[in-house]
Amino acid sequence: MFWFYDIYDALTAFMDAGGPVLWFIALLLFAMWSLVFERVWYFGATHRKLVQHVVNDWNTREDIKSWRAHRIREAIISRVNLRVDQNLQIIKTMVALCPLLGLLGTVTGMIEVFNILAITGGGDARSMASGVSKATIPTMAGMVAALSGVFASTWLARKAEREKELIQDQLTIEH
Repeated sequence: MFWFYDIYDALTAFMDAGGPVLWFIALLLFAMWSLVFERVWYFGATHRKLVQHVVNDWNTREDIKSWRAHRIREAIISRVNLRVDQNLQIIKTMVALCPLLGLLGTVTGMIEVFNILAITGGGDARSMASGVSKATIPTMAGMVAALSGVFASTWLARKAEREKELIQDQLTIEH
C-alpha cells in the first residue's frame, strides 16, 4: 500500500513542477479519454444491437421498392450515422486543444522566468530553473496528450466510416 503514496507524491510533484496549466491539461485529457472510451463502448456493445434492430425492422417491411421506402431507408441510415458520429468532433477538438494548452503553459512559465530575471538580475539560477520547468513540462504534457488522442481519434473515425458503409450495405433495396 505504500507504493500508492509514492505514486501520489511523484504525481503531485510533477503537477507542481508543471504549474497550474498542467491541471487543465490533465482535466482535458481525462474528459477526452472518457469520450473515447464511451465511443469504444458504443461500438463494442450498443451499436451492434442498434444495427441488428434496424436491419430486422427493414427486412420485415413489405414495401422496399417505392420512392417512400427509399426515403425511409435514407432516414434510417441518417439516424444511425448520427449515433455513429456522436462525440467524434468533440474528441478531435480536444486533441487540437491539448498542444494549445501546452503552449499556454510555456508562455506562463517563460513569464515567470522573465519575472525572476527582472527581480534578481539573472543571478538566481535555481528560481529560473523552476520557471523553465513550468515552461517545458506543460508543453511536453500537451504534446503527449495530443498524440494519444490523435491515435484514438483516427481509429474511431475509421471505425465510424466502416460502420456507416456496413449499415448502407445491410439495408438492401430492390429497384
